Amino acid sequence: MAASPLSLDMLQDTDLVASGRRVFEIERDELDRVGGRIGDDFARACRLILGSRGRVVTTGMGKSGHIARKIAATLASTGTPSFYVHPGEAGHGDLGMITEDDVVLALSYSGESDEVLMLLPVLKRQGNALISMTGKPQSSLARAAEVHLDVNVDHEACPLALAPTSSTTASLAMGDALAVALLDARGFTADDFARSHPAGSLGRRLLLHITDVMHGGDELPSVREDASLSQALMEMSRKRLGMTAVVDAGGRLVGLFTDGDLRRALDTDIDVRAAGIAQVMTHNPRTISADQLAVEAARLMEKHKITGLIVVDGANRPVGALNIHDLLRAKVV
Repeated sequence: MAASPLSLDMLQDTDLVASGRRVFEIERDELDRVGGRIGDDFARACRLILGSRGRVVTTGMGKSGHIARKIAATLASTGTPSFYVHPGEAGHGDLGMITEDDVVLALSYSGESDEVLMLLPVLKRQGNALISMTGKPQSSLARAAEVHLDVNVDHEACPLALAPTSSTTASLAMGDALAVALLDARGFTADDFARSHPAGSLGRRLLLHITDVMHGGDELPSVREDASLSQALMEMSRKRLGMTAVVDAGGRLVGLFTDGDLRRALDTDIDVRAAGIAQVMTHNPRTISADQLAVEAARLMEKHKITGLIVVDGANRPVGALNIHDLLRAKVV
């Protein structure tokens, strides 16, 4: 590590903060300039990808390669099949990963990266559509492409104007712009996103259904409406959900008894030993159907300030029960 011209005790926090803020200011200004140039070429790039039967293959060397990897990942997760190919490895066999139906998105700020330019004759001969993303519209790569996306910046955030900073941020933002425009054009939904992110929190929220988290069968707490309060308490104790469904002779839900109902009953003059469950239950409780998403149960609980729900079928017969702890364990909330 190079020695700093200033010792640590000479460094001022205000100078460090000012340096960091200056980077944000420079890069924000450059993003505004690059974003203002988005026009017909951007639309042509989108149409080229939308009309393709293949995938988007991104490539780039060095820092541009890192940005190209991220763009491929963003495209793939938002409905546009995509992957990254290292240009050096491509010249040693990985070109076989690219089919004639694929669109190639090549990144090089100078537009003159030897490793990328080396691939062009093979890609052209194979018939691949080429989109370039450079900071030099007259570069070799830009002129060889069907569509060029201009990410030229006036100033790098690096005070030496050596480390790619504003230029890589502009390329990353242009990649995000492509992904979002394609997402909108394809009508990509949150459910589609969740299917490609099943291990993430969004996947859990959007893919888990009530049936995945509810307690059914013998685990479902339920008593008849002519049961005593004592019988209901025993059922709640056995099933450990802090509630029990109350059903009529036909098995249809007529009420719900919870820990909260018990506390409220104890504050009245009701003889809890002799009382029937119908005297203290909540009539017409909130319910949810088994085919709904678990996140809908979380929203319902939050909206009505409740901690449990009975799951019912089309005939209003209880088929399951769940509480807030079930949603927490499933990481839905």
